Amino acid sequence: MEERKLTEKESLEVITSMIARTKERYIGDGRIMLMWGYLVTLVAIAVWVMLVASRGQNSWNYLWFAIPVIGGIATPIMARREQQKKGVKTFSDKISSRLWTIAGLSEFLAMIVCVCIQFSTGISCWSAMLAYTLIAMPFTEIAQGLFIDEKSLTAGGIIGLAVGIITVCCIAARIPLGVDWFMPMFIIAFAAMMIIPGHILNRKATKE
Repeated sequence: MEERKLTEKESLEVITSMIARTKERYIGDGRIMLMWGYLVTLVAIAVWVMLVASRGQNSWNYLWFAIPVIGGIATPIMARREQQKKGVKTFSDKISSRLWTIAGLSEFLAMIVCVCIQFSTGISCWSAMLAYTLIAMPFTEIAQGLFIDEKSLTAGGIIGLAVGIITVCCIAARIPLGVDWFMPMFIIAFAAMMIIPGHILNRKATKE
């Protein structure tokens, strides 16, 4: 028996339906985004305060390692609970998940490279880590926002990317990333990327 082929209109309807379903399922993930947003923001504030209080003692920068440790433990637990509520993953869900997995793994790799350079040469290149974070994460968020048509994600990603571009330009021009001006900008970027969209997604989830 010959299988019926989907028409162009039917194919578009299937794709649209799949994306809409992914958006509905993704709305509940605002909690994970909020966890990362508040985690990064709180650690950044702690580093900022301690650097100012200690007059630039660099050892306080080790507090940044709390982010991958805490986030790496909390994310799989929260994601597993979300998956139990949602059921079987769709193809669109897998694309969304892989986008953030790639971003997360690349962040981890960048951190390892920075650590290796620090211990092998004694030269600090952590400013490159900050720049990479403010490029990779915003790009991923913008892609996610465009994919599920969520304006809060796209707008937040654009703000984060703007800060990332400023950071890259400052590093290229050898302008020091001063604690007094860069840390507030970094915090604002993550609030725009994670905290505000996370609350918007949660609010939409309650309405659903």
